[in-house]
Amino acid sequence: MGLTWKQRVFKALLGAAAVSGLTALLLILVGTINVLLPTDTKFGIVFDAGSSHTSLFVYQWLADKENDTGVVSQALVCQAEGPGISSYASDPARVGESLRGCLEEALALIPKAKHHETPMFLGATAGMRLLSRKNRSQAEDVFAAVSRALGQSPADFRGAELLTGQDEGAFGWITVNYVLGLLVKYSFSGEWIQPLEETLVGALDMGGASTQITFVPGGPILDKTTQATFRLYGADHTVYTHSYLCFGRDQALSRLLVELVQASPGLLVRHPCYHSGYRDTLALAPLYESPCVPAAAPPDLSQNLTVEGTGNPGACIEALRKLFNFSSCDGRADCAFAGVYQPPVQGQFYAFSNFYYTFHFLNLTSRPSLSEANATIWEFCLQPWKLVEASAPPGQDRWLRDYCASGLYILTLLVEGYGFSEETWGGLEFRQQAGGTDIGWTLGYMLNLTNLIPAEAPAQWRAQSFSIWTAGVVFVVLTLTATLGAVVVHVFWLQD
Repeated sequence: MGLTWKQRVFKALLGAAAVSGLTALLLILVGTINVLLPTDTKFGIVFDAGSSHTSLFVYQWLADKENDTGVVSQALVCQAEGPGISSYASDPARVGESLRGCLEEALALIPKAKHHETPMFLGATAGMRLLSRKNRSQAEDVFAAVSRALGQSPADFRGAELLTGQDEGAFGWITVNYVLGLLVKYSFSGEWIQPLEETLVGALDMGGASTQITFVPGGPILDKTTQATFRLYGADHTVYTHSYLCFGRDQALSRLLVELVQASPGLLVRHPCYHSGYRDTLALAPLYESPCVPAAAPPDLSQNLTVEGTGNPGACIEALRKLFNFSSCDGRADCAFAGVYQPPVQGQFYAFSNFYYTFHFLNLTSRPSLSEANATIWEFCLQPWKLVEASAPPGQDRWLRDYCASGLYILTLLVEGYGFSEETWGGLEFRQQAGGTDIGWTLGYMLNLTNLIPAEAPAQWRAQSFSIWTAGVVFVVLTLTATLGAVVVHVFWLQD
């Protein structure tokens, strides 16, 4: 006896359900591919403990790295309260409190689950170098107090230590070239590529107590003590770098004032780098506290000093030149000053920190010629103090008297010291930021540190293309519809 038409409908529905179900299963099993899930984000915290203040930076990068180096971006910058950590030498217990506000801000930004795996580092520069030279015990006490305070944080504190001048210069060079996209950059084809080495720029950094010059010279580096080598993004880099302790802005101007005091017969000092009409009374003792001051202190340091400005830029330059030992480099093309070896400067340079702050105030950051920069600074130095005070932007009172001196000091350092000329001056750019990131040694340090942090392979997952996924959904729906139809036919139709 043949099947009834109802039974044929029932079997057809069962067959359709089986075929569509098998098709959906094959699409799921065969049509999937491996895809990489978004990689995890890592964070790092760096304290820049300078001579005059401390800054905190938070950086972030993806856990899977490009040629073993993280592609890092700046997530936060915070200025800590109070002066530099070397200022707490007589009361180290207070240094931890000065860092607390910025640390709390950083931890609030970083997800709590990542606190324990976030490396945190404090690097001290020239201010602590000077304190270590003056009183090693006090410097050790300050570092111990910093370590106790930061060690209580939930972050992975890696230590507080003194950065060498060479490291400070080299890390600053890494930062500049990274933020300019000269170490690695993202191409239009969606790949990370390395630009040509010829495009790399030099770095000029000036803090309160030291200044650094770092660049790739045109030939071999003859003095290996001035050479730094490191590996980033799968490429090796070798640079010339030197740090001049006591040639930072604050220490240089303090040394200048002491030179003028030594040359004055009494306690009235006529200062050629201060504007005419300027007059102030200063305590004598603090001038002789720095190890940068070689002169013997007068017997009575309790006296006060009266300083009067004369506004004489020519005499100011002559006084500034005495801070440098230029004669030790006479006849040598590969020497800067104080007998220090330096290859001739070449290419483009970025000047930041106090280089930028001084030239920004003097409106000299739009790449003027050397003669224009010199003329602008001389014109400013010749202005009377009352006019300078009246025309100064707000918030400049603390540094206003020193802009003439620091402007001429920078010119003397760059031209007579480092050897920039009218021809090479055009390659100088005075900048505070590049690509939205602050220029300094901290980002370069974090880039170098990510070489030491193991990379994490991106997690994989089985996934389908959109078209296959759509077809699979259609066949699943057909399977369910045919199955449901078969059930309805069997329960309600065949029972009749």
